[in-house]
Amino acid sequence: MNDTFIEDHISKLRASGAPFAIATVVRTVNATSAKPGDKAIVLEDGAITEGWIGGGCVRSAVKKASLIAMKEGAAQFISLKPEGLLKAEGVAPGDERDGIRFARNGCPSKGSMDIFIEPVIPQAELVICGRSPVALSLADLAGGFNFSRTLCAPELRAADAPVVENLQGSYEFTASSGGAQFVVVATQGQGDEPAMRAALSSGASYIAFVGSRQKFETIRQRLIDAGISQELLDNVKSPAGLDIGAITPDEIALSILSEVVAHRRSHQRIRAKS
Repeated sequence: MNDTFIEDHISKLRASGAPFAIATVVRTVNATSAKPGDKAIVLEDGAITEGWIGGGCVRSAVKKASLIAMKEGAAQFISLKPEGLLKAEGVAPGDERDGIRFARNGCPSKGSMDIFIEPVIPQAELVICGRSPVALSLADLAGGFNFSRTLCAPELRAADAPVVENLQGSYEFTASSGGAQFVVVATQGQGDEPAMRAALSSGASYIAFVGSRQKFETIRQRLIDAGISQELLDNVKSPAGLDIGAITPDEIALSILSEVVAHRRSHQRIRAKS
């Protein structure tokens, strides 16, 4: 298949925000229908589309490894060999050694092939509402942790904002199209309720409020009285952040970012086990 066609399809998938994997044949021994350089795209549900990496005797192993790659967010390297060759090397299908996962190639050709599988996972988005010192510190600190940062900060001059991927002058933001989304409301008295409404409507996997429990309870009750679901509000983490004894805005930002990272990684581990 034309490489340009595959690259175009990869570009469309990236734009859609859906996770997928790219399987590339890197080595073949003896007769195999696929050759080094051949590649295919594996979708989130394991369907192999666009490209060629071999017949049915290969596709099952590629599908399994691709699903693992997408769940764990880590590349996989699989080596498919005839059962007799696996036994001779002292490995069984499913074994992993030195980063190589072995699988049985049941094709009549009895050939061997190595396939590299690269997951393409949408970048997680961290949405920060507010222009408080904590909000600005968090937006700046999160820059080194592989987040796409959206800072929703009405009345904040661009010259006073940290460098982020998206700077918005309102609390309106788009729900994630594929990647995980984390929302931190750090308005601290400047638009608390509008920011919370936007956060609750986003469907984000993590929503946190920067402030005391008493303050959040007051806002929570106002929102319930206005018709917001109590169940949605029960999922808000307040006060935001891990308990590290934080006092300064930078320390509070660090505690929040630590909690967000822990939440992101724990969900990746849960997905990997499912």
